[in-house]
Amino acid sequence: MHELSIVMGIVDLATKQALANGAIHIEEIELEIGCLSGIEMDSFEFAWKQGIRNSMLEHAVRHIHRTAGKALCVDCDTVFPLQQLFDSCPNCNGHLLSIISGKELKVKSLVLP
Repeated sequence: MHELSIVMGIVDLATKQALANGAIHIEEIELEIGCLSGIEMDSFEFAWKQGIRNSMLEHAVRHIHRTAGKALCVDCDTVFPLQQLFDSCPNCNGHLLSIISGKELKVKSLVLP
């Protein structure tokens, strides 16, 4: 389950930022997770509950924004919504794509006391 290591990385990053700003806990965290990022959200939820125990994020309000997948077909320059990484272009059926969005995994913001 790589989701636990992702959660632990988020906890570590948030804790370092909070401590650098003199905070003793974190009130809110905002995450951006792309639909094509490879993160299984049920596993992420389970890992989150375990990973934030006894951390500065334990009582934080969490906001998750899911970013939809979007791609550019390199063959015909069509921009289209992408549901899965290996979908083909709906215009030319090409598979050579440049992913525009959907693979994000970001800590967008922290709210500190």
